[in-house]
This record gives sequence, C-alpha cells and structure tokens, in this order.
Amino acid sequence: MISQRSALTFAEITISKSQLVQGRQPDTPNLCALDWRCHRNQSEEKEVVKIQPQSQGPQKRADAMTYSLTTPLYYVNAKPHLGSVYTTLACDALARFQRMEGQDVVFITGVDEHGQKIQRTAETQNISPADHCDQISALYSDLWTRWDITNDRFVRTTSPRHLPLVQAFFQRCEAAGHIRTGHQEGWYCVDCEEFKDDPSDANNPDCPIHRKPLEWRDEENLFFCLSQFQERIESLIADPQFIAPTSRRREIENFVAGGLRDFSISRVNVSWGLPVPGHPGHTFYVWFDALLGYLTALLDDGGAADLNRLADVGWPADVHVIGKDILRFHAVYWPAMLMSAGLPVPKRVFGHGFLTREGQKMGKALGNVLDPETLLERCGTDAVRWYLLRDIQFGEDGDFQQQRFMDLVNNDLANTIGNLLNRTASMSRKWFDASLPPVSDGVRSDHPLKDTTEQTIVRVRQSIPALAFQNAAEAVLQLAIEANGYLNEQAPWSLMKQPGHEEKVGDYLYAVLECCRVIGLLLQPLVPGLSSRILAQLDQRPSEDCWTQALSWGQLEPGIGLPKPEPVMQRLELESPL
Repeated sequence: MISQRSALTFAEITISKSQLVQGRQPDTPNLCALDWRCHRNQSEEKEVVKIQPQSQGPQKRADAMTYSLTTPLYYVNAKPHLGSVYTTLACDALARFQRMEGQDVVFITGVDEHGQKIQRTAETQNISPADHCDQISALYSDLWTRWDITNDRFVRTTSPRHLPLVQAFFQRCEAAGHIRTGHQEGWYCVDCEEFKDDPSDANNPDCPIHRKPLEWRDEENLFFCLSQFQERIESLIADPQFIAPTSRRREIENFVAGGLRDFSISRVNVSWGLPVPGHPGHTFYVWFDALLGYLTALLDDGGAADLNRLADVGWPADVHVIGKDILRFHAVYWPAMLMSAGLPVPKRVFGHGFLTREGQKMGKALGNVLDPETLLERCGTDAVRWYLLRDIQFGEDGDFQQQRFMDLVNNDLANTIGNLLNRTASMSRKWFDASLPPVSDGVRSDHPLKDTTEQTIVRVRQSIPALAFQNAAEAVLQLAIEANGYLNEQAPWSLMKQPGHEEKVGDYLYAVLECCRVIGLLLQPLVPGLSSRILAQLDQRPSEDCWTQALSWGQLEPGIGLPKPEPVMQRLELESPL
C-alpha cells in the first residue's frame, strides 16, 4: 500500500517503468508556463523529471497571499473545442489581473484522462489509451501555448504523482466511514460516465444529452455516502458567495432539495483507471479521480505529495471556473468528498454558460463547430479574447455571430481605441518634435478626464475579480469614447493654427495620451497583446507586478520620445465563414 506521506515530489520524480500506471510515462509540466523550466533525462530503466523555478519573474508583495484558480480538467476524449478555449481565456484574464494586483497566483489547468469513454475511443483508433491520452494532452498543452495562456500548472491525471494522492484521499474517506459497498443497476451513459434516472423510453433509452443509446449495468460498486452530507451541503450552498452566478446557485439548491443520494465511486468493468486500494478489481470512477487533480497540481511545487501540505500551497482554491454542465460535481460531490477527507472546500464555484453559433447549438452533424485552430490562425488572440469577454455576460449562455464579431473588434479596438491613440500620438509627434508635449502642472494633478479615468479604474478592479469581464471591457471602452469626445470638442488641430496656443494644445494632447496609457494598462488582463502595443506606442512597458502606482494619473513624462505611430489593431476582415 502506498503511504499517504509519499516521497514522490515535483522537484525530482524518479519512477521505474514497472511502476508506471497503465504503462504511462511521467509527464512534464506545461512548457508554456512562464515560471518553470523542465529538464528531462531518460534511460532504459528509469526516467527523471527535474523542475527548476526560473529566477526571472515579477516581484510579489511581501504580504501577498496565494490566489489559486482552476479551469476544469478537460476530458481528453476528443481534441479541444471552443468551449475549452472560452473557459481558459476567462481564467487567464483573472490570473493576469490577480498578478497585477500583487497576488501570488497559482493558475491550474490540465486534463482528465481516465474512464471507459477514453478506453473505447482508443480501441476504435487501434491505439492504447495511454497513447491516445498523450496525443490529446499534447494538443491542449500546445494550444494554450499558442493562445498565450499563462497557466502555472498543467496537470495530467495519468501522471504517476496523481495516483498516491487519490489513494490517500480515498483512505481518509474510508476511515471516516463514508465509503460502503453496494449493488447498482440501471441505464448508464458512457459519454456522461454516469447512471441515468428513469429514461424516457425504457425499451430503447437514449442519453438526453448525447443522444446515444444507454447501456444496462448490473454490478457491485463502492459508494460514497453523499446522503450523510445533506445538511452540511445545504448550509454550504446557502452562502450566496459559494456558487455564482445566482441562476446556477438556484439550480443546485433545487437539486439538493430533492435529497442527496449515495453515488458510486468505482467501476469493475473499466480497466483504464486508477486502482482502488484494498478492493481488487475496482478502479476509481473518473469523477472521483479527476476532481483530485486540483490537489495534485497544487502539490507540484517541489515538496512532498502530502495532503497535509495543502494549506501551505494555496488550498482551498479561490475559484473553480467550469461549464454549467459539470456544476453538480463541483458544487455538491466535490465539497462533500473534501469534508469527508477533513479538507477545506473551495471558496467559490463559478458555472458559466454554453456557446452557440448564429443561434444554433454547435455540433459536427450541423457542420458549424468553431475550431480554435481556425480562430487563432484567421483572427488572432486579441480579437477572440475581446469578443468573448466583452460581448458575452460571463455566466450566461452566449451566441457567436460572425458579423457582430467583426463589428465589435473593428469598431471597439481598431477604430475607437486604436484610432484615438494613433491620431493623438501623430499630432504630438508633428507639433512637439516627435515627443510628448510639455504640460502645465495642473494637468498632471487635476483634469476633467482624470475623474473619469479614476472611476474607470475602480470599475475594472471591482469587475474582474467578480468575473464580470463584460463590465470591465465596457468600462475601458467608455473611457476611450470619453477621451475621443474630449479630443473632438477641444479640436487641437484647429487651435494649433492660431498663434500662441501651443501650451493649450500640449495640455489637451497630454491628457488624451495619458488616458490611452491607462487604457493600455487596464486592457492588459483582457487583451494583453493589444495592451502591449498601446503601451509601446507611448514608450511604456506593461505592468509586471502591482499596478496600483502605474494606474495613478499623470505618470507619462512630458518630453519623452514617441515612436512613429503604427496601427495597434488591424481591422478584421473575414471574407468567408469561420
């Protein structure tokens, strides 16, 4: 039996090939993460993975707390889809924001790699489940790199370090008296990896979600005694801060009100899974195993893979960001499991909505699936990030409309924000020796645009941690609209034709360019590429740490040289459907 206090560490993992689960090789951390380097040596008998923290990176506040957030662990039955990108982009924006607030962030993503669905998918391809998982996991890791996702950890549930944690966690639940053996029969959906209650057509039942035939199962399983946690879960979900948005909390309240029932956590007919200690022939139900991946990822910090260390590495998670279809597992099953194991529950679970396309559900049969690869190649990350975070109220369902996508990107980013910067910087260069103009003392301390800018900063800093990305994006856009209106009202191009007004013109241009600087900073979590280009046009750099000081009005230094203006956002022209 594997000890709870395993010697397995993230700093150096040495595993004989005979010990690997299902023949899996140890995985390396995500190479796209900014804070890690990976060195890998292989021999015939063993594999060593050494992880070294990079010396470079932003300095954190001395009083910074660990802020941990997660995407779901994406199921590797198929390649990544737009829904996966949507969730991950939102989490990336939140992670970037918290780093800029000076927090010590641990941003977790990864993949869920066990279960019968994966086993059968691999069989249809005439490859092993391990090879299938390797292929799909690599697609996710590579895609996040290309989308410039700044995750700190990328966890795979087939990694050898995951197994001892799952087994140690199970043993805690078993010792607490919350595991029992029971008989289960009923209709089962392999795609959902769960039993279905009362199918509508008992003679020829189909899964209402996947529209595929259900399978009859009759087997003995291990059960987690969820029914024993009825009152504790009711108390937990009564906290309005635990589940968001409100509509999702009501869904869970209705589910819990129907009475919690014990659920099976093992399978006897699935070989592609982690073995249950002390119960030969049983492998863990995929959802019991996958949820624990969050803990495995946090403990991949160079220390021992010990559940007792979780409080020191960022648990409980500040927020799980997931799709609404898996809310029940994260808001009911997962907290109860943690309670059983004597561990804190996550602080918040946020269930966002689904994406449709032109008013229709996306699906292969309809031929309307939006491929993340295509979006990336034809549109770029900034355009997609802006549209998804600015147009859709995060938490509600959203509809991807190609024409609206182009209109928002072009009107908001290219025209309103980009043109504001371009024309103002051009005037400054033309009239003030390719530099920022001199400015009156009062403009750097007080100005009509200063109040608007400060209100925008407050709104953005309130909205993003609440995952109200739409509110944040609209606030930044409105600041650009206000600055454009101010510039048009003052009309410096007319005033400059009149002798003796250079000082006024300089003040006008400085105030607008200072707005552009703050806009660039505020866009950093949402559209980091565009943000960098805006700041570069002003001879500024993105904020790498706490941005409180950088956001203060009047930080541009008069007289600094300005680069030759170039468009910071190209117009999006799509001549054919995505």
